Amino acid sequence: MVHFVGAGPGAPDLITLRGAELLKQADVIIYAGSLVNPALLEMAKQDCRVYNSATMTLEEVLAVMEQAEAAGETTVRLHTGDPCVYGAIREQMDALDARGIAYDDTPGVSSFCGAAAALCAEYTLPGVSQSVIITRLAGRTPVPEAESLSAMAGHGTSMVIFLSSGMLAQVQQELLKGGAYTEQTPAALVYKATWPEEKTVRCTVGTLAQAGEQAGIRKTALVLVGDFLDSPYEKSKLYDPAFTTEYREGRK
Repeated sequence: MVHFVGAGPGAPDLITLRGAELLKQADVIIYAGSLVNPALLEMAKQDCRVYNSATMTLEEVLAVMEQAEAAGETTVRLHTGDPCVYGAIREQMDALDARGIAYDDTPGVSSFCGAAAALCAEYTLPGVSQSVIITRLAGRTPVPEAESLSAMAGHGTSMVIFLSSGMLAQVQQELLKGGAYTEQTPAALVYKATWPEEKTVRCTVGTLAQAGEQAGIRKTALVLVGDFLDSPYEKSKLYDPAFTTEYREGRK
């Protein structure tokens, strides 16, 4: 059996209880290199075999899984954050399906949640934004043309940009090209959210590249953009005394 497990955003105590238990039981762990906090590997039992997938190809990862399955062993494929976001798990699952190897998936806390926590921010503020776009800038790996960063920026809603902190000048250019954000739109960089070395930098879209350069942030950071970072908002109707819910009658 292969268990895909989300390691969480970095802090070892932010892995789920289920994920931690699977790590403790695993005969084989294949983890996503420097993106996974090595402290999590201390949960492995003494005779567990541990592989760093940063140095492996897909075929090599699958070969380790096949060998473990043939030996009746349990494998944990440990991905950063929640593997459903930029985790490249579908190709692994399809390959396991083709080989008749059973697997399941344990979700984790995504780094975009860790980044919001680092800033004490809420992406969905009433009267400001009720949507969150998770995207990335096209680089060596392309994105569909309709999902270009400038096209996504045209919505003007809360945005989290992955895998792009090494190209902040281009990110800034594309955000402004979308037309909905201005140079004064709030933005932030969150480096290694929830790790001991976490760093947050607040700026604006117009100063994004400069802020990243001054802070020395070139990788392993998320870019957050939108008025949710610094804007007046409406209070939630859920706790408004005049608002009727299933559990409480509103009063004037």
